Amino acid sequence: MDGERNYDIVIVGGGHGGAQAAIALRQAKFEGSIAVVGDEPDLPYERPPLSKEYLSGERAFERMLLRQPQFWDERAVTMMPGQRVVGVDAGGHRVTTAGGDSIGYGRLIWAAGGAARTLTCPGADLAGVYGIRTRGDVDRIREALDGVTRVCVVGGGYIGLEAAAALVKFGKQVTVLEALPRVLARVAGEPLSRFYEAEHRAHGVDLRLNAGVAEIVGENGRVRGVRLASGEAIACEMVIVGIGIAPAVAPLLAAGAAGGNGVDVDATCHTTLPDIYAIGDCAAHANAFAAGAQIRLESVQNATDQANVAAQAIMGMPVAYHAVPWFWSNQYDLRLQTVGLSTGYDLAVVRGDTASRSFSVVYLRGGRVIALDCVNATRDYVQGRKLVAAGAAVPAARLADASSPLKDIVVAA
Repeated sequence: MDGERNYDIVIVGGGHGGAQAAIALRQAKFEGSIAVVGDEPDLPYERPPLSKEYLSGERAFERMLLRQPQFWDERAVTMMPGQRVVGVDAGGHRVTTAGGDSIGYGRLIWAAGGAARTLTCPGADLAGVYGIRTRGDVDRIREALDGVTRVCVVGGGYIGLEAAAALVKFGKQVTVLEALPRVLARVAGEPLSRFYEAEHRAHGVDLRLNAGVAEIVGENGRVRGVRLASGEAIACEMVIVGIGIAPAVAPLLAAGAAGGNGVDVDATCHTTLPDIYAIGDCAAHANAFAAGAQIRLESVQNATDQANVAAQAIMGMPVAYHAVPWFWSNQYDLRLQTVGLSTGYDLAVVRGDTASRSFSVVYLRGGRVIALDCVNATRDYVQGRKLVAAGAAVPAARLADASSPLKDIVVAA
Protein backbone atom coordinates (compact mmCIF):
# COMPACT_ATOMS: atom_id res chain seq x y z
CA MET A 1 0.00 0.00 0.00
CA ASP A 2 1.10 3.58 -0.62
CA GLY A 3 0.36 6.76 1.28
CA GLU A 4 1.06 8.29 4.65
CA ARG A 5 -1.79 6.56 6.46
CA ASN A 6 -1.74 3.21 4.68
CA TYR A 7 0.68 0.42 5.46
CA ASP A 8 1.29 -3.13 4.33
CA ILE A 9 1.42 -4.20 7.98
CA VAL A 10 -0.23 -2.41 10.87
CA ILE A 11 0.62 -3.70 14.33
CA VAL A 12 -1.74 -2.58 17.09
CA GLY A 13 0.10 -2.62 20.42
CA GLY A 14 3.53 -1.36 21.39
CA GLY A 15 4.47 -4.00 23.94
CA HIS A 16 6.75 -7.02 23.69
CA GLY A 17 4.61 -8.78 21.10
CA GLY A 18 4.10 -5.77 18.85
CA ALA A 19 7.78 -4.86 18.90
CA GLN A 20 8.90 -8.42 18.21
CA ALA A 21 6.45 -8.77 15.31
CA ALA A 22 8.03 -5.78 13.57
CA ILE A 23 11.53 -7.06 14.31
CA ALA A 24 10.74 -10.57 13.06
CA LEU A 25 9.26 -9.27 9.82
CA ARG A 26 12.35 -7.22 9.05
CA GLN A 27 14.62 -10.12 9.98
CA ALA A 28 12.68 -12.24 7.49
CA LYS A 29 13.40 -9.62 4.80
CA PHE A 30 9.88 -8.23 4.62
CA GLU A 31 10.24 -5.12 2.44
CA GLY A 32 6.78 -3.60 2.77
CA SER A 33 5.75 -0.74 5.04
CA ILE A 34 5.19 -1.40 8.76
CA ALA A 35 3.52 0.79 11.37
CA VAL A 36 3.24 0.11 15.11
CA VAL A 37 0.29 1.88 16.75
CA GLY A 38 0.47 1.97 20.55
CA ASP A 39 -1.80 3.65 23.07
CA GLU A 40 1.05 4.66 25.39
CA PRO A 41 3.24 7.71 24.76
CA ASP A 42 6.47 5.69 24.99
CA LEU A 43 8.34 3.48 22.55
CA PRO A 44 8.16 -0.28 23.32
CA TYR A 45 9.65 -1.15 26.69
CA GLU A 46 10.00 -4.11 29.04
CA ARG A 47 6.90 -4.73 31.16
CA PRO A 48 8.07 -7.18 33.87
CA PRO A 49 10.30 -4.62 35.66
CA LEU A 50 7.31 -2.32 36.28
CA SER A 51 6.28 -4.11 39.47
CA LYS A 52 9.87 -4.95 40.38
CA GLU A 53 12.97 -2.83 39.68
CA TYR A 54 11.17 0.17 38.20
CA LEU A 55 8.74 0.50 41.10
CA SER A 56 11.57 0.14 43.60
CA GLY A 57 13.64 2.74 41.75
CA GLU A 58 16.47 0.30 41.00
CA ARG A 59 16.13 0.61 37.22
CA ALA A 60 15.80 3.72 35.07
CA PHE A 61 13.20 3.75 32.32
CA GLU A 62 15.84 4.29 29.63
CA ARG A 63 17.27 0.88 30.50
CA MET A 64 13.85 -0.70 29.91
CA LEU A 65 13.46 0.32 26.26
CA LEU A 66 13.39 -2.77 24.05
CA ARG A 67 15.25 -0.85 21.35
CA GLN A 68 16.58 2.67 21.06
CA PRO A 69 14.69 5.14 18.80
CA GLN A 70 17.22 4.94 15.97
CA PHE A 71 16.68 1.18 15.73
CA TRP A 72 13.14 1.68 14.45
CA ASP A 73 14.23 4.45 12.09
CA GLU A 74 16.98 2.31 10.60
CA ARG A 75 14.50 -0.48 9.88
CA ALA A 76 11.84 1.84 8.47
CA VAL A 77 9.29 0.94 11.13
CA THR A 78 6.86 3.82 11.66
CA MET A 79 6.11 4.23 15.35
CA MET A 80 2.76 5.81 16.29
CA PRO A 81 2.74 6.12 20.10
CA GLY A 82 -0.13 7.67 22.01
CA GLN A 83 -2.85 6.46 19.64
CA ARG A 84 -5.52 4.02 20.82
CA VAL A 85 -7.29 1.94 18.19
CA VAL A 86 -11.02 1.81 18.89
CA GLY A 87 -12.44 0.37 15.68
CA VAL A 88 -11.64 -2.27 13.06
CA ASP A 89 -13.20 -2.40 9.60
CA ALA A 90 -12.25 -5.92 8.57
CA GLY A 91 -13.83 -5.64 5.13
CA GLY A 92 -12.28 -2.27 4.35
CA HIS A 93 -8.93 -3.22 5.92
CA ARG A 94 -8.81 -0.11 8.11
CA VAL A 95 -8.52 0.72 11.79
CA THR A 96 -9.80 3.85 13.52
CA THR A 97 -8.13 5.60 16.44
CA ALA A 98 -9.77 7.37 19.37
CA GLY A 99 -8.69 10.64 17.76
CA GLY A 100 -10.68 9.83 14.63
CA ASP A 101 -7.76 8.90 12.37
CA SER A 102 -8.18 6.11 9.84
CA ILE A 103 -5.22 3.85 9.03
CA GLY A 104 -5.31 1.32 6.22
CA TYR A 105 -3.59 -2.04 6.36
CA GLY A 106 -2.80 -4.96 4.12
CA ARG A 107 -2.51 -7.25 7.11
CA LEU A 108 -3.16 -6.47 10.76
CA ILE A 109 -1.37 -7.90 13.80
CA TRP A 110 -3.35 -7.28 16.99
CA ALA A 111 -0.97 -7.15 19.96
CA ALA A 112 -2.96 -4.80 22.21
CA GLY A 113 -2.59 -6.86 25.39
CA GLY A 114 -5.06 -5.80 28.05
CA ALA A 115 -5.95 -3.29 30.72
CA ALA A 116 -5.54 -3.81 34.45
CA ARG A 117 -8.77 -5.01 36.00
CA THR A 118 -10.30 -2.53 38.43
CA LEU A 119 -12.29 -3.00 41.60
CA THR A 120 -16.06 -2.65 41.30
CA CYS A 121 -16.75 -1.81 44.94
CA PRO A 122 -17.66 1.65 46.27
CA GLY A 123 -14.69 3.98 46.43
CA ALA A 124 -12.76 2.29 43.64
CA ASP A 125 -12.42 5.61 41.82
CA LEU A 126 -10.93 7.53 44.74
CA ALA A 127 -7.61 9.33 44.38
CA GLY A 128 -4.88 7.06 45.68
CA VAL A 129 -6.15 3.86 44.01
CA TYR A 130 -3.71 2.57 41.39
CA GLY A 131 -3.15 -0.34 39.05
CA ILE A 132 0.20 -1.54 37.72
CA ARG A 133 0.15 -2.06 33.98
CA THR A 134 2.05 0.83 32.39
CA ARG A 135 4.98 3.10 33.04
CA GLY A 136 2.51 5.90 33.72
CA ASP A 137 0.83 3.82 36.45
CA VAL A 138 4.12 3.26 38.26
CA ASP A 139 5.25 6.86 37.82
CA ARG A 140 2.06 8.04 39.53
CA ILE A 141 2.60 5.58 42.39
CA ARG A 142 6.18 6.70 42.91
CA GLU A 143 5.22 10.38 42.83
CA ALA A 144 2.63 9.79 45.57
CA LEU A 145 4.77 7.63 47.88
CA ASP A 146 6.32 10.47 49.88
CA GLY A 147 2.93 11.25 51.42
CA VAL A 148 2.12 7.61 52.15
CA THR A 149 2.87 5.53 55.23
CA ARG A 150 0.46 2.61 54.79
CA VAL A 151 -0.37 0.76 51.57
CA CYS A 152 -2.99 -1.92 50.91
CA VAL A 153 -2.25 -4.22 47.99
CA VAL A 154 -5.36 -5.97 46.68
CA GLY A 155 -4.45 -9.28 45.06
CA GLY A 156 -1.98 -11.98 46.02
CA GLY A 157 -0.82 -12.88 42.52
CA TYR A 158 2.63 -12.13 41.14
CA ILE A 159 1.97 -8.44 40.47
CA GLY A 160 0.59 -7.86 43.97
CA LEU A 161 3.38 -9.74 45.71
CA GLU A 162 6.11 -8.09 43.65
CA ALA A 163 4.63 -4.67 44.41
CA ALA A 164 4.50 -5.53 48.12
CA ALA A 165 8.17 -6.56 48.10
CA ALA A 166 9.15 -3.32 46.34
CA LEU A 167 7.15 -1.15 48.76
CA VAL A 168 8.71 -2.81 51.78
CA LYS A 169 12.07 -1.53 50.50
CA PHE A 170 10.67 1.99 50.81
CA GLY A 171 9.84 1.35 54.46
CA LYS A 172 6.08 1.37 53.92
CA GLN A 173 3.64 -0.55 56.09
CA VAL A 174 2.18 -2.99 53.58
CA THR A 175 -0.99 -5.07 53.86
CA VAL A 176 -1.77 -7.64 51.15
CA LEU A 177 -5.41 -8.65 50.76
CA GLU A 178 -6.09 -11.93 48.95
CA ALA A 179 -9.69 -13.06 48.50
CA LEU A 180 -8.73 -16.75 48.10
CA PRO A 181 -7.42 -19.11 50.81
CA ARG A 182 -3.81 -18.75 49.60
CA VAL A 183 -1.66 -16.50 47.43
CA LEU A 184 -0.76 -17.58 43.88
CA ALA A 185 -3.72 -19.97 44.03
CA ARG A 186 -4.43 -19.76 40.29
CA VAL A 187 -0.87 -20.36 39.12
CA ALA A 188 0.97 -22.52 41.66
CA GLY A 189 0.59 -25.36 44.12
CA GLU A 190 0.14 -25.01 47.86
CA PRO A 191 3.81 -25.62 48.80
CA LEU A 192 4.89 -22.55 46.81
CA SER A 193 1.98 -20.47 48.10
CA ARG A 194 2.77 -21.21 51.74
CA PHE A 195 6.47 -20.48 51.18
CA TYR A 196 5.77 -17.02 49.77
CA GLU A 197 3.20 -16.26 52.45
CA ALA A 198 5.83 -16.98 55.10
CA GLU A 199 8.47 -14.93 53.28
CA HIS A 200 6.28 -11.84 53.02
CA ARG A 201 5.25 -12.07 56.64
CA ALA A 202 8.90 -12.44 57.65
CA HIS A 203 9.55 -9.13 55.83
CA GLY A 204 6.83 -7.39 57.83
CA VAL A 205 3.93 -7.63 55.36
CA ASP A 206 0.50 -8.00 56.96
CA LEU A 207 -0.85 -10.68 54.64
CA ARG A 208 -4.57 -11.44 54.89
CA LEU A 209 -6.17 -14.47 53.23
CA ASN A 210 -9.88 -14.96 52.53
CA ALA A 211 -10.02 -11.18 52.63
CA GLY A 212 -12.61 -9.82 50.22
CA VAL A 213 -12.78 -6.05 49.72
CA ALA A 214 -16.21 -4.50 50.29
CA GLU A 215 -15.33 -0.80 50.04
CA ILE A 216 -12.49 1.65 49.60
CA VAL A 217 -13.03 4.25 52.31
CA GLY A 218 -12.28 7.86 51.44
CA GLU A 219 -12.14 11.35 52.86
CA ASN A 220 -12.22 14.50 50.71
CA GLY A 221 -11.94 12.33 47.62
CA ARG A 222 -8.82 10.46 48.74
CA VAL A 223 -8.20 6.96 50.07
CA ARG A 224 -8.19 6.59 53.83
CA GLY A 225 -8.69 2.86 54.21
CA VAL A 226 -10.20 -0.41 53.03
CA ARG A 227 -13.24 -2.09 54.51
CA LEU A 228 -13.27 -5.87 54.20
CA ALA A 229 -16.29 -8.05 53.60
CA SER A 230 -15.93 -9.14 57.23
CA GLY A 231 -16.53 -5.55 58.32
CA GLU A 232 -12.97 -4.93 59.47
CA ALA A 233 -11.43 -1.61 58.42
CA ILE A 234 -7.74 -1.25 57.53
CA ALA A 235 -6.27 2.25 57.46
CA CYS A 236 -4.10 3.23 54.49
CA GLU A 237 -3.31 6.18 52.22
CA MET A 238 -2.77 4.16 49.04
CA VAL A 239 -4.38 1.11 47.42
CA ILE A 240 -2.66 -0.85 44.66
CA VAL A 241 -4.88 -3.24 42.73
CA GLY A 242 -3.30 -6.32 41.13
CA ILE A 243 -6.19 -8.61 40.15
CA GLY A 244 -5.31 -9.49 36.58
CA ILE A 245 -6.09 -7.94 33.22
CA ALA A 246 -9.05 -7.63 30.88
CA PRO A 247 -7.91 -8.47 27.34
CA ALA A 248 -8.17 -5.52 24.96
CA VAL A 249 -10.12 -7.15 22.14
CA ALA A 250 -13.42 -5.25 21.99
CA PRO A 251 -12.75 -3.72 18.53
CA LEU A 252 -11.96 -7.14 17.07
CA LEU A 253 -15.01 -8.81 18.60
CA ALA A 254 -17.18 -5.93 17.38
CA ALA A 255 -15.78 -6.51 13.89
CA GLY A 256 -16.93 -10.13 14.03
CA ALA A 257 -13.89 -12.03 15.30
CA ALA A 258 -14.56 -15.18 17.32
CA GLY A 259 -13.62 -14.93 20.97
CA GLY A 260 -14.72 -14.07 24.46
CA ASN A 261 -11.99 -14.06 27.06
CA GLY A 262 -9.58 -12.85 24.42
CA VAL A 263 -9.76 -13.30 20.66
CA ASP A 264 -9.52 -16.82 19.24
CA VAL A 265 -6.56 -17.65 17.01
CA ASP A 266 -5.46 -20.78 15.18
CA ALA A 267 -2.04 -22.43 15.33
CA THR A 268 -0.54 -19.69 13.12
CA CYS A 269 -2.08 -16.88 15.24
CA HIS A 270 -4.67 -16.03 12.59
CA THR A 271 -8.05 -14.85 13.84
CA THR A 272 -11.33 -15.73 12.16
CA LEU A 273 -11.19 -12.39 10.30
CA PRO A 274 -9.32 -12.14 6.97
CA ASP A 275 -5.73 -10.88 7.14
CA ILE A 276 -5.90 -10.28 10.90
CA TYR A 277 -3.58 -11.99 13.38
CA ALA A 278 -3.55 -11.72 17.18
CA ILE A 279 -0.68 -12.40 19.57
CA GLY A 280 0.28 -12.13 23.22
CA ASP A 281 -1.87 -11.59 26.31
CA CYS A 282 -5.09 -11.15 24.33
CA ALA A 283 -4.79 -14.20 22.05
CA ALA A 284 -6.74 -17.30 23.09
CA HIS A 285 -5.08 -20.35 21.58
CA ALA A 286 -5.03 -24.12 21.96
CA ASN A 287 -1.94 -24.82 24.03
CA ALA A 288 -0.30 -28.24 24.04
CA PHE A 289 1.10 -27.62 27.53
CA ALA A 290 -2.40 -27.05 28.87
CA ALA A 291 -3.63 -30.39 27.53
CA GLY A 292 -4.87 -28.62 24.39
CA ALA A 293 -7.17 -26.23 26.25
CA GLN A 294 -7.95 -22.81 24.76
CA ILE A 295 -6.10 -20.37 26.99
CA ARG A 296 -4.51 -16.94 27.15
CA LEU A 297 -0.94 -16.73 28.37
CA GLU A 298 0.16 -13.47 29.97
CA SER A 299 3.91 -13.71 29.54
CA VAL A 300 6.78 -12.19 27.60
CA GLN A 301 7.64 -15.63 26.25
CA ASN A 302 4.22 -16.15 24.75
CA ALA A 303 4.08 -12.67 23.24
CA THR A 304 7.46 -12.91 21.54
CA ASP A 305 7.03 -16.51 20.34
CA GLN A 306 3.59 -15.78 18.89
CA ALA A 307 4.99 -12.67 17.21
CA ASN A 308 7.52 -14.85 15.43
CA VAL A 309 4.79 -17.30 14.38
CA ALA A 310 2.60 -14.51 12.96
CA ALA A 311 5.55 -13.04 11.07
CA GLN A 312 6.40 -16.41 9.53
CA ALA A 313 2.79 -16.90 8.45
CA ILE A 314 2.76 -13.48 6.77
CA MET A 315 6.01 -14.35 5.00
CA GLY A 316 4.41 -17.49 3.57
CA MET A 317 6.34 -19.85 5.83
CA PRO A 318 3.65 -20.90 8.33
CA VAL A 319 4.58 -22.91 11.41
CA ALA A 320 2.32 -24.03 14.24
CA TYR A 321 2.84 -22.33 17.59
CA HIS A 322 4.44 -24.78 20.01
CA ALA A 323 6.59 -23.25 22.73
CA VAL A 324 7.30 -24.35 26.28
CA PRO A 325 5.85 -21.63 28.55
CA TRP A 326 8.17 -19.93 31.01
CA PHE A 327 7.84 -17.11 33.52
CA TRP A 328 9.80 -15.48 36.32
CA SER A 329 9.25 -13.39 39.43
CA ASN A 330 11.67 -11.46 41.64
CA GLN A 331 10.64 -10.82 45.25
CA TYR A 332 13.18 -9.74 47.87
CA ASP A 333 16.24 -11.92 47.22
CA LEU A 334 14.14 -14.72 45.76
CA ARG A 335 14.32 -15.60 42.07
CA LEU A 336 11.37 -17.74 40.98
CA GLN A 337 11.62 -19.38 37.56
CA THR A 338 8.69 -21.35 36.20
CA VAL A 339 8.61 -23.65 33.20
CA GLY A 340 5.45 -25.30 31.90
CA LEU A 341 1.87 -24.88 33.11
CA SER A 342 0.82 -26.48 36.38
CA THR A 343 -2.91 -26.13 35.67
CA GLY A 344 -4.64 -29.47 36.17
CA TYR A 345 -1.78 -31.12 38.08
CA ASP A 346 -2.63 -34.07 40.31
CA LEU A 347 0.65 -34.26 42.24
CA ALA A 348 3.10 -31.61 43.44
CA VAL A 349 6.53 -32.90 44.48
CA VAL A 350 8.80 -30.68 46.59
CA ARG A 351 12.42 -31.11 45.57
CA GLY A 352 14.77 -29.84 48.26
CA ASP A 353 14.12 -28.04 51.54
CA THR A 354 11.91 -24.93 51.48
CA ALA A 355 13.65 -23.72 54.66
CA SER A 356 16.90 -23.42 52.67
CA ARG A 357 15.12 -20.95 50.33
CA SER A 358 16.46 -22.93 47.37
CA PHE A 359 14.09 -25.63 46.15
CA SER A 360 11.74 -26.66 43.35
CA VAL A 361 8.17 -27.85 43.09
CA VAL A 362 7.62 -30.37 40.30
CA TYR A 363 4.08 -30.81 39.00
CA LEU A 364 2.80 -34.04 37.48
CA ARG A 365 -0.40 -35.04 35.75
CA GLY A 366 -1.00 -38.70 35.14
CA GLY A 367 2.57 -39.44 36.19
CA ARG A 368 4.12 -37.07 33.64
CA VAL A 369 6.01 -33.86 34.39
CA ILE A 370 4.06 -30.79 33.25
CA ALA A 371 5.72 -27.90 35.11
CA LEU A 372 8.34 -26.78 37.63
CA ASP A 373 8.48 -23.81 39.99
CA CYS A 374 12.13 -23.23 40.89
CA VAL A 375 13.06 -20.86 43.74
CA ASN A 376 16.74 -19.88 43.69
CA ALA A 377 17.29 -23.13 41.80
CA THR A 378 18.32 -22.17 38.28
CA ARG A 379 19.92 -25.54 37.60
CA ASP A 380 16.62 -27.33 38.17
CA TYR A 381 14.88 -24.80 35.93
CA VAL A 382 17.32 -25.30 33.04
CA GLN A 383 17.47 -29.08 33.32
CA GLY A 384 13.76 -29.53 34.10
CA ARG A 385 12.75 -27.75 30.92
CA LYS A 386 13.54 -30.89 28.93
CA LEU A 387 11.31 -32.98 31.20
CA VAL A 388 8.40 -30.61 30.58
CA ALA A 389 9.02 -30.45 26.83
CA ALA A 390 9.01 -34.25 26.64
CA GLY A 391 6.15 -34.77 29.11
CA ALA A 392 8.47 -37.29 30.73
CA ALA A 393 7.09 -39.99 33.02
CA VAL A 394 9.25 -39.95 36.16
CA PRO A 395 8.65 -41.58 39.58
CA ALA A 396 7.80 -38.97 42.19
CA ALA A 397 10.36 -40.37 44.63
CA ARG A 398 13.17 -39.75 42.18
CA LEU A 399 12.06 -36.21 41.50
CA ALA A 400 11.97 -35.53 45.24
CA ASP A 401 15.61 -36.61 45.64
CA ALA A 402 17.47 -33.30 45.34
CA SER A 403 20.81 -35.13 45.45
CA SER A 404 20.01 -36.58 42.02
CA PRO A 405 20.53 -33.93 39.29
CA LEU A 406 17.59 -33.50 36.96
CA LYS A 407 19.95 -33.88 34.01
CA ASP A 408 20.44 -37.53 35.03
CA ILE A 409 16.67 -37.98 35.14
CA VAL A 410 16.43 -36.37 31.69
CA VAL A 411 18.89 -38.90 30.27
CA ALA A 412 17.03 -41.79 31.86
CA ALA A 413 13.67 -40.48 30.65
